Amino acid sequence: MPEPGVALEKLGFLTIGTFDGDDPGPGHEHLLAEIELAERLGFDSVWLRHRHLQYGVSSPVTLLAAASQRTSRIEFGTAVTPLGWENPLRYAEDLGTLDILSGGRMNPGVSVGPPMHFDDVKAALYPDTADVEDFTYERVARLHRLLRGEPASTFSGVEGIESFSDHVQPHSPGLADRLWYGAASESSSRRAGEQGLNLLTSSVVRVAPDEEPDFAAIQARSIRAFRAAHPAGDAARVSQGLVVIPTDSATPEQRAKYEAYVEARTPRTSSPQGPGRLLFARDVLGTSGEIAEALYAHAGFRESREVVFALPFSFAHEDYVQILTDMATKLGPALGWSPTAEA
Repeated sequence: MPEPGVALEKLGFLTIGTFDGDDPGPGHEHLLAEIELAERLGFDSVWLRHRHLQYGVSSPVTLLAAASQRTSRIEFGTAVTPLGWENPLRYAEDLGTLDILSGGRMNPGVSVGPPMHFDDVKAALYPDTADVEDFTYERVARLHRLLRGEPASTFSGVEGIESFSDHVQPHSPGLADRLWYGAASESSSRRAGEQGLNLLTSSVVRVAPDEEPDFAAIQARSIRAFRAAHPAGDAARVSQGLVVIPTDSATPEQRAKYEAYVEARTPRTSSPQGPGRLLFARDVLGTSGEIAEALYAHAGFRESREVVFALPFSFAHEDYVQILTDMATKLGPALGWSPTAEA
């Protein structure tokens, strides 16, 4: 477990991407450039957060397919794709295609539950089936079965001049083993472990009514519950993700912007929010040495061997270049991590 003297094994970053709705091209191009930069810096992975009907990445698979043709080594992930918006069979086809194009670099991260603002969007998303759609964990299980190559049809063979398969094509062996589940509670973490999935944690946890609102302690317990339920035990993969902003090479103007961003978001970290009792982690801002010290004191971080640090929302491209560069050249080494050489 990461602590001073124990090396962090994998360093990744997460972004939602941003763009101008009237001119979306530059924002998408900036994100592709950031992925290319991350590969040159030695990052192990980049993860895209799925954003629907917003000015962020609405189609990670499409964007990562483009990135696969500009990179050769860095792994890709989604953190997360809410499966309530997806047909598991169709999504399995997209994931298989991306995994083939990238040479086996895709790590799908998913979650379940009804789409956000479902009452507002259901007429467009599921005009005929909204009342009967299954948004439970079975949606993940369906996707997992299809990625493993289990039958999707009762028919296979030749019809006329066309050949048909009874399972999803293209099939990419090993992709099913790289399926991750985004969990915010101990019960959902345990369920992911029971299904043999990998676990994505983030900067949000769910607080039970009788539970002390201690973010790090709750996250650590969830990770331990996941590994206890997982067939691989302590070897089961967990990625810990917090918003981390190193300032080593930041300009005074950038530091002021980052400090204002963190200050505005800090009040929501003091107590559970909303009917779901969601507790947000504090953003970690400072020099890489200060951030490393804070992470080593974090119980959730100490239960993980991999991280996917989240980039702040709505910053400029040059800010992300500075943050990514400091993550790879300053923070990563402070945590014992070594960059991966370019292929």
